[in-house]
Amino acid sequence: MGRRAIPKAKAPPSTVHHFRRLDDVETPLDVKALFARPDAPLEVEMGSGKGLFMSTASGDYPEHNFLGIELAAKYAESAAQRLALQERDNAFMFQGDGVRLFREFLKDQSVHAVHVYFPDPWWKRKHHKRRILNESFLQDIVRMLVPAGRLHFWTDVEEYFEVSLALIAKVNELEGPLEVAEKAAEHPMDYRTHFERRMRMHNDPVYRSEFIKH
Repeated sequence: MGRRAIPKAKAPPSTVHHFRRLDDVETPLDVKALFARPDAPLEVEMGSGKGLFMSTASGDYPEHNFLGIELAAKYAESAAQRLALQERDNAFMFQGDGVRLFREFLKDQSVHAVHVYFPDPWWKRKHHKRRILNESFLQDIVRMLVPAGRLHFWTDVEEYFEVSLALIAKVNELEGPLEVAEKAAEHPMDYRTHFERRMRMHNDPVYRSEFIKH
């Protein structure tokens, strides 16, 4: 009796409607053209990592559009493949420099929420200037948020959290921090990001904050 043929591996789903490299995009960017419902409220995630937030949020809130950007190509492409597999027409991934996306491509008062989850803490003091939450980036966030738009910032580094809160407090246009309660997970992947999942499974603290634009 002959051996069974090995089944062919499934080809990854096409990401033509879910992925682009920021370096291949010209300004001004027509964000609305990326989504099936162009006038839906837009939420942007800075540093999407493996894409858990993009996948979950776009499914939980189909009435909103979600735009993610991730510097690591393998993560950005993987997140886009997941969105394509899930046939999400309200979510899109860019690969590239998130600072450029915010500074050069997004229009003023065009975003309803900005999500920054577990950014690189750049541990060494001499590298703190590389942290994403700085005065310049906060100015870009305020510029693009609509009135009553929200900034969500989570980290596992208490020092980074406290320094960032002090910095955000200087931004008169942002009210907060508002308390963000920890939600019990209803299933193994019921977390905001993969990083939050790892932290909570090890019983490590997560520091959460939320701000509203006046």
